[in-house]
Amino acid sequence: MTHPLKALTLLLTLSLALTVSSCGSSKKKSATGDDVNVSATDMDASDVDLELNADSDSGKTGPLQTVNFAYNSASLSSATKDRLRAAATFLKAATSVEVQVEGHCDERGGVQYNLALGERRAKAVRNYLVALGVSGSRISTISFGKERPVAFGHDESAWSQNRRGNFVVTAK
Repeated sequence: MTHPLKALTLLLTLSLALTVSSCGSSKKKSATGDDVNVSATDMDASDVDLELNADSDSGKTGPLQTVNFAYNSASLSSATKDRLRAAATFLKAATSVEVQVEGHCDERGGVQYNLALGERRAKAVRNYLVALGVSGSRISTISFGKERPVAFGHDESAWSQNRRGNFVVTAK
């Protein structure tokens, strides 16, 4: 049986992918009531629910969603890359938005080890976004290691949620 959190994550990822794919050529009503084509390049930060200093863990960063990592890894999974492609599409369109990527780890491992792993995770996210065309000057990184968990527990369910890279909006 699939874990409910994994099923929810999959559902959210799929709905984000469908939402992003429909953003490319949606129609909007103009002031005169006519349909007009709107592309992703017409988007700006005011078009989405985006709060300054909000983080993706709270869900207040619009299409910028937290990504998760496998145990002891900073490699990007295909699901993570899908989320980051959606984030890149948004960031390339909303050119005033700047973000900080935070790297996090689960509670296992020493402080220094987890700080280094969190840094590798944050940089992996940043590097992928830059490779997709987002200006690196708009993305800073920081590692919190295991110091800021989002799930408190001592099992794989909690640990998998804490192995993450999340976004904080630093300018919009």
